[in-house]
Amino acid sequence: MNDDVEYVIETADESPLFQQRRRREDPEMDITPMIDITFLLLIFFLVASRMSDEAFVQLPTARNGTAVSSETSVIVTLAKGPGDDAVVYLGDGASADTRLNTPNLEDQQRALEQYIEQGLTVGSMQQVLIKAEAGVRHRDVARAARAAGKATATVMYVAVLEEQ
Repeated sequence: MNDDVEYVIETADESPLFQQRRRREDPEMDITPMIDITFLLLIFFLVASRMSDEAFVQLPTARNGTAVSSETSVIVTLAKGPGDDAVVYLGDGASADTRLNTPNLEDQQRALEQYIEQGLTVGSMQQVLIKAEAGVRHRDVARAARAAGKATATVMYVAVLEEQ
């Protein structure tokens, strides 16, 4: 044996022969930074994206529908105007005497509400019929529908072009 090495013999009283190992902790993945990055990306895309209300939507043509009597309907006709906004006619058809000549959209909304309310309460009208040309934007039809909703219209129809 080598004389430089010192051996220590311990007895059972001084230290146990078998020491218990400490349990290794399971490594857990901290997902907090991933959640932070996900929320930052979500906020970035919400702020950076541009929502457009002028998006063109090609609606399918109607395959079937019900007949609506024009004698018992308050009719609002929307035609494509020279600019972005539609020309509104109070009644069936596009004649100069039924045209709503207010360029302000808020005034137009109030005039539509009054016309529809008057037709439903004073006249014998039972529903609202909105007719729109092919080039009219959805926002204009939605504006007329809101006016019908505020004027307590119980039934509202939107006219569609039949397939030829």
